Amino acid sequence: MWCYRGGSISAEPRINDRIRVPEVRLVGPSGEQVGIVPLAKALELAQEYDLDLVEVAANARPPVCKLMDYGKFKYESAMKAREARKNQAHTVIKEMKLRPKIDPHDYDTKKGHVVRFLKQGDKVKITIMFRGREQSRPELGYRLLQRLAEDVQDLGFVESNPKQDGRNMIMVLGPHKKKTEAMAEAREAQAARKAAREGGPADAADAAEEPAEA
Repeated sequence: MWCYRGGSISAEPRINDRIRVPEVRLVGPSGEQVGIVPLAKALELAQEYDLDLVEVAANARPPVCKLMDYGKFKYESAMKAREARKNQAHTVIKEMKLRPKIDPHDYDTKKGHVVRFLKQGDKVKITIMFRGREQSRPELGYRLLQRLAEDVQDLGFVESNPKQDGRNMIMVLGPHKKKTEAMAEAREAQAARKAAREGGPADAADAAEEPAEA
């Protein structure tokens, strides 16, 4: 009697002689449907093509198997997964705190940070902090949040409307641009700057070597 005693269960498909069924539904190397064939015939075809017989749908009746280069398939799958992780975008929520009676210079500085965050594809949590008697004037915070939302409306939208939270008032801005798009644009801009730096001196040197026109 077989008993599982712990340990990890392999998620890899069964291949070649590890497949233990009388017959399989076979798919050819180019994706063509061969049909239901005995396992021995499928293994024979795999040898003829110098490929592996790979079980791709174990729960089907009969199981579906495909003729493929399993080593190449694993390598390409690993590369795709690596690229997907590299380009994976994690949602980030930045936070910016303001006072209801903020002076114009500080407001412009804070707004600049919000603009940068939104351009990067990040969400921004805006917190208005009330102190003392300011708590009796929530409209000051509300107007400030409305002003900020209007100033950055080309880059973001109000994802969560202003709401009172104890002594604070909070609003969340979401970017129009997805994180992946912002990351791609940033990489393109970086590549363009690098090309400009590398190409600039060379271009200048080439121009210097050209003879002057008579």
